[in-house]
Amino acid sequence: MKKIFILPVIALLFLLGSCNNETKTTETSASAEPSTSAGGQEAVQDDESAKDVVKVAVGSKDHTTLVAALKQAELVTSLSNAGPFTVFAPTNAAFDKLPAGTVDGLMKDDKKADLQNILQYHVSVAVYKTENMKDGQVIGQANGDNITLSVKDGKVMVNGTAAIIASVPASNGIIHIIDAVLLPPAKK
Repeated sequence: MKKIFILPVIALLFLLGSCNNETKTTETSASAEPSTSAGGQEAVQDDESAKDVVKVAVGSKDHTTLVAALKQAELVTSLSNAGPFTVFAPTNAAFDKLPAGTVDGLMKDDKKADLQNILQYHVSVAVYKTENMKDGQVIGQANGDNITLSVKDGKVMVNGTAAIIASVPASNGIIHIIDAVLLPPAKK
């Protein structure tokens, strides 16, 4: 009689245990689903892997103007993707060298296309390391225009106006920090 009574109790405990696991699984699955408003690749939280070019810029106190411009131009998602990218990243001081009101003017919604053009002129879809750069080298930029490099005594200049002052590798390319903003040639 005891054996008959124990079997249903064991079966009932097993059944209750299964129900508990299902509830936990359902709750976990529901909370693990990604939010559709979270963004693209830039929304991935990963503090262990190497940072992409956008996350490197976001982490730099010297590139807050560039980061704000990338957000305004809606280019964060593009530059967070796999790449490879070479980004010529002007410092805040480089933006400060522009005529007064230039940055504020470009940050307006009706100037978004102009801002995108300027920012895309700072991006190459390939990786160009300084040690491989050659004097007179022409590099195509994301906006369709070209930049020209000059190399003298190990110092690299972009379009004769912006010096590469440092380089930072990223998971999806490389960032060359420059001391001037590159302005695309006027369209004819």
